Amino acid sequence: MATTNLSAYDKDTIPNAKEFRFGIVVSEWNTEITQGLFQGAFDAFIDCGAIKENIVRWNVPGSFELIYGCKKMQESFDMLDAIIAVGSVIQGQTKHFDFVCGGVTQGIKDLNVQNDIPVIFCVLTDNNMQQAVDRSGGKHGNKGTEAAIAAIKMAQLRRDARFYKE
Repeated sequence: MATTNLSAYDKDTIPNAKEFRFGIVVSEWNTEITQGLFQGAFDAFIDCGAIKENIVRWNVPGSFELIYGCKKMQESFDMLDAIIAVGSVIQGQTKHFDFVCGGVTQGIKDLNVQNDIPVIFCVLTDNNMQQAVDRSGGKHGNKGTEAAIAAIKMAQLRRDARFYKE
């Protein structure tokens, strides 16, 4: 688990997001956590210059469905510069946690390898609800904020890579 405030970033080291378009796919499972993560990402985008109308949000039922939601968003919005997958999986007493976490991790990885729009992994995989609260706007900041900063940097990398390719 993170031991620093995830919300801390230096705007001087981050590209201005004004020209970028972002997608955010949000799991409805553990909605109090995923809404906090979404808000952290959205606020960081706006703080770094993104235009509200250039941020698209889709909801999916659970974290496992993030893969399909992100894939469809990649296919539907080729003008997006980056996508964030937002979810929260909390350890229970069965192996379900392991299967969901592993599947989502591999699925998001596959989308990044197979497609041109980067997908940022913002899925909390916590041992308990308190850890999730602490990382979605609580005492450890907001992992959604961190994901937005990663998305901005990856959007710039994608743009730079296209420039060098031409």
